Amino acid sequence: MSHKKPSPTSLPTSPADWLSLLRPGDWLTASCALLLVVASFPLLWRGGTADAVVVRKDGQAVAQLPLTTAKKIVVAGPLGETVVEVQPGRVRVLSDPGPRQYCVKQGWLSRPGAVAICAPNHVSLTLTGRDAGHDSLAY
Repeated sequence: MSHKKPSPTSLPTSPADWLSLLRPGDWLTASCALLLVVASFPLLWRGGTADAVVVRKDGQAVAQLPLTTAKKIVVAGPLGETVVEVQPGRVRVLSDPGPRQYCVKQGWLSRPGAVAICAPNHVSLTLTGRDAGHDSLAY
């Protein structure tokens, strides 16, 4: 009894050749999988809404502000003043004396668990709220 190896010419080489091998059940399975992924994405990849921001200096909370009204707060740090701007549903570091401006460049934060850290000036912001999906460091 001899077993023959398939010749290299019998294997599909182009995408059209591979598509011709798919049966209706294969298309149904792929379609159902795609539909499941598309449907689960908005359901699983969302956090709740943030309701407040905690402003810290040297790890100690200096203010906890609701995200319902517009307000600006100034926090004095070792390098100077950090200005935090609150708008309904979002918050940002408006200005900071740090040299690289990472916390300013982070822009508006609106999801619970989001964090902005102005390390040189020892100031940080953390958004609080229900259903925080994950922290901003896991993005």
